[in-house]
Amino acid sequence: MEWIKLIGIVIIVLGFILKLDTIAVVIIAGLATALVSGVTPVEFLTELGNAFVNQRFVTIFFLTLPLIGLAEKSGLKEQAVRLIKKIKGLSTGSFLSIYLIIREVSGALSIRLGGQPQFVRPLVQPMAEAAAEAKYGELDDEDKEIIKAKSAAMDNYGNFYGQNAYLASAGVLLIVGTLESLGYKVSGLSIALASLPIAIIMIVIGILSNYRYDLKLAKKYKNKKK
Repeated sequence: MEWIKLIGIVIIVLGFILKLDTIAVVIIAGLATALVSGVTPVEFLTELGNAFVNQRFVTIFFLTLPLIGLAEKSGLKEQAVRLIKKIKGLSTGSFLSIYLIIREVSGALSIRLGGQPQFVRPLVQPMAEAAAEAKYGELDDEDKEIIKAKSAAMDNYGNFYGQNAYLASAGVLLIVGTLESLGYKVSGLSIALASLPIAIIMIVIGILSNYRYDLKLAKKYKNKKK
């Protein structure tokens, strides 16, 4: 009956399929796994509390929220949009490609730019949208949503693949620990070096994707102008 301990995976999959609250699904899955493994509810809550306290990055996010509000109130978003519109020839795709490269390089150097709520929403997405509006005028709602999604995607790609190129990142250390527990002799440096080609491939794929979107925008709004 060891397989019953995998009940947590089933709960997570069902929760995502039914689009339930992510945090609630994860906690319920963890509790279910703990109970079938012989862990008491008190022990589970103790471990959950210890993990929350030890991972202080969870609470650091809330400290950035007032800064985001102050930045937007002071007009940082408007200034960024104004700057992008002054740069002639800069397209949405080229801007997002530049951001992808910056995000990957910063991730490889373990430099954190902030992420989705602190950086993408107030700055990257409005600047990408402004680059398109400078060339084609007002965009429709569909393209605004696509640009919003692509801005978030470039941040995710750059962060995910870039951080694995840093030998002391959490992801690399997790991979090293897992492989060593299975009997493989690896180091953080070897994992980081193996991750570099994938990071470079991701940059190429991202640039091609952004270039295709530029062509799509040009064709769509050129026809509309006619």
